[in-house]
Amino acid sequence: MTTTFAPFDAADYLDSDATIAEYLTAAAEDPNSDVFLAALGDVAKARGMARIAKDTGLGRESLYKALSAGAHPRFETVNAVLQALGVKIAIVPAGPGQDDSPAAGAADRHA
Repeated sequence: MTTTFAPFDAADYLDSDATIAEYLTAAAEDPNSDVFLAALGDVAKARGMARIAKDTGLGRESLYKALSAGAHPRFETVNAVLQALGVKIAIVPAGPGQDDSPAAGAADRHA
């Protein structure tokens, strides 16, 4: 007996803002930028590629191209897609054990 599986499509599971934020955060941690671009594409597909293209001012084909493997989209393009998706980038300390308070950063700069 042969078992068949349906193709996996992450977009089918990206059904809440929290899930989308976690998915993009995990993808952003991968050193391969194609992983993040693919994740952005999955989320755009889940939200409706035509709507995201319209909200960013890009053509649908241009959006697909910008989010494809090996693409090197401009920061403005990535930021426009993130805004259209209703998410934003947050900058946090990179390593564990680092004090992330503003005062600690100021103390380090003045030491």
